[in-house]
Amino acid sequence: MNVIFLGPPGAGKGTLAKEAAKAYGIPHISTGDIFRENIKNQTELGKKAKAIIDAGELVSDEITIGLVKDRLAQDDTKNGYILDGFPRTIAQAQALETFAKIDAAVNFDIADEAVVERLSGRVCCKACGQMFHTAFNPPKKPGTCDACGGELFTRDDDKAEAIQNRLVVYRSSTAPLIDFYREKGLLVNVDARPAPEQVLAEFTRKFPRQ
Repeated sequence: MNVIFLGPPGAGKGTLAKEAAKAYGIPHISTGDIFRENIKNQTELGKKAKAIIDAGELVSDEITIGLVKDRLAQDDTKNGYILDGFPRTIAQAQALETFAKIDAAVNFDIADEAVVERLSGRVCCKACGQMFHTAFNPPKKPGTCDACGGELFTRDDDKAEAIQNRLVVYRSSTAPLIDFYREKGLLVNVDARPAPEQVLAEFTRKFPRQ
């Protein structure tokens, strides 16, 4: 089962990808993880990516596609994989078709207002990085981390204005992929509004384990 996860920031793709990967025994492949791994291992593509990131620029499609192609060629993908964060554009999706066969593109469907509510309530521990949510997963003591007692804060990218900007970027650049995969008959919609365990249950209903 080779699947792509699509959806706006805050849809819960990363959380579900980790759980689904465990349930199906296939790797969760995140482009962020691929970059970090290649930079850590100082591969040729990793060195190029690091130089670009250090300069404050965006890594080109060519390098991103090369990194994903290398990752999908590894042995642990032979029974399938979940791609999270790639492709982000139509050009990347077209390139992916040249070296991978995708069985489905799963669109985690959620309204912008729900995303803002979900992300703007997130708080993070300054000391250990543990995440909480003021409405859905509040700390026992407001403003204090349950894990280490550190101070909790709202990250800049989780403030309402920043979230709106992220959604605008997503809708303009990544959302066209929904139409791209719908036209190919590969799009599967999953309601991303319920709790993660309910979303996973819907996912496994739509993709029965072999």
